[in-house]
Amino acid sequence: MEEEKKEKKSSSSAAGGGELQYQSGFGNHFASEAVGGALPRGQNSPLLCPYGLYAEQISGSSFTSPRKLNLRSWLYRIKPSVTHEPFHPRIPGNKRLVSEFDQSTSSATPTQLRWKPVDVPDSPTDFVDGLFTVCGAGSSFLRHGFAIHMYAANKSMDGCAFCNADGDFLIVPQKGKLLITTECGKLQVSPGEIVIIPQGFRFSVALPDGPSRGYVAEIFGTHFQLPDLGPIGANGLASARDFLVPRACFEQTTHPGYTIVQKFGGELFTAVQDFSPFNVVAWHGNYVPYKYDLSKFCPFNTVLFDHGDPSINTVLTAPTDKPGVALLDFVIFPPRWIVAENTFRPPYYHRNCMSEFMGLIHGVYEAKADGFLPGGASLHSCMTPHGPDTKTYEATVAPGEVTEPFRIRETLAFMFESSLIPRVCRWALESPYLDHDYYQCWIGLRSHFSCNRGETMMDNGNADEDS
Repeated sequence: MEEEKKEKKSSSSAAGGGELQYQSGFGNHFASEAVGGALPRGQNSPLLCPYGLYAEQISGSSFTSPRKLNLRSWLYRIKPSVTHEPFHPRIPGNKRLVSEFDQSTSSATPTQLRWKPVDVPDSPTDFVDGLFTVCGAGSSFLRHGFAIHMYAANKSMDGCAFCNADGDFLIVPQKGKLLITTECGKLQVSPGEIVIIPQGFRFSVALPDGPSRGYVAEIFGTHFQLPDLGPIGANGLASARDFLVPRACFEQTTHPGYTIVQKFGGELFTAVQDFSPFNVVAWHGNYVPYKYDLSKFCPFNTVLFDHGDPSINTVLTAPTDKPGVALLDFVIFPPRWIVAENTFRPPYYHRNCMSEFMGLIHGVYEAKADGFLPGGASLHSCMTPHGPDTKTYEATVAPGEVTEPFRIRETLAFMFESSLIPRVCRWALESPYLDHDYYQCWIGLRSHFSCNRGETMMDNGNADEDS
C-alpha cells in the first residue's frame, strides 16, 4: 500500500475558491479536519465529540470483512445524516435508470452497436436528470453486476444532493469540468480525469464550464482496486500516489428544503432536510471518494513484435471470486509509442469471452478511422467479432507503409470490460444516436488470399483455376 498521506495542491482550481487541496494515495487511511482539533484523539466515538459534533460511520464493507478488505470512514458532522423527513418516490423520476437487467428492462443482442455523441439537452437538466442507462448485467438487489450509464447536463445541482445506494460510480467526463462536492470535501474533475464516488456517499455536481457530457460505470457489491502487476514488477500502470482524495470542508448554514435524491434499486427517492449534507467538519478512514488524472498512467507495451492485449492498460479493476476474471475493468488507450516490428499494429480482429463497452474522450481511436467520435460509444458483447475498420486495415497493410517506431498522439479512448453479458436498454436500441450503419465499416474487407507465396492480394479472393 502506498503510505503517502501528505496533503497536496492540485493544478485545478475550484470555481471561486482558488486551488483545491488534496491528499494522495490509494487505499490509505486518511485523516482531514477543516477546523483544528475537530478529530477525536484516541477513539472514534467519544461521549462528547470536539466542538459538539456528531460522530457517524459510513461502511463500504461488512464489519467482519478481512482487515485488508475492510472499508469504513468516520465523519464528524454538525448534524447527523439521519435528520431528514421520510423518503418518497421521486416525481417525476428518471425512467431511464436501470439497476435490474432482465427482459422487462432490456434486451440481449450479439450485434455490434455504436452510438453517436448525444446532444446536450435544451431544457435545464442537471447530472441526475441527465443520467441514463445504456446497458448492464445482474442486479443491484443481489449485489452482483454492473450498469453503464451516460450523462448530458447543462445545469448545476442546486439545493440537492445525490446518493447512490446501489453501487460505486466511476465517472468519466468527456466534455466540461465537474466540480463535485462530497461529504469528504470537493473534487474538481476535468476531461482526461476520472472520479470514483463509492456507494452511499452523498454528492452534488456543479458545472463550472457550462454543459458537460460523459460516461459512468456502476458496479454492484464490490469496489474498484488497483490491478496486480505480475511480471511487470513493482512499478508501472497507475501509481497509487497519483490518486487524489479531498480535504475536509463544510457548509454550516441552515438550508430549508434541501433535497436528498437517493437511487435505490434503480429507482429514485427523495427526502427533505433543513441543512446541507456537506456539514462534515472532520473525517478519517479509508472509504473515500477519489480522482485520478489519466495522463499520469504509465503504459507498458510490446517492444519487438505483435500487438499486446488490452489488459495491459488496466487502470482499475473490480474483481470477481474467480482469479483473473473481472466484474468490470477500466482500461484506457492513451498516447504512447508503437515500436513492434513486422506486426499489424492496430488492435487485432478478435472475439472475446468478455464484453467491451468503449468510449472516446478526445482524438481518433487507432482502430476506427471514421465514425467513432468523441462522446460516442460502442458495445461488442461476448463472442461478437470486432476489430479495425476497412479503412484502417487497408492503410496499415498498404505497400510501402512505414513500420518504423511512431508515437500515437492526441487521443484518449477507454473501455469498460466485463465478464458478464450485458443487456441493452430499449431506449439505447431505439435511440436516434444509434449508428445503424456501423456494420458497414467492415463490409469492405476483402480477401487477399493467394495460394502462391509471392502473391499477397487477389481481387475478390478468387483463386486462379491453375493454382
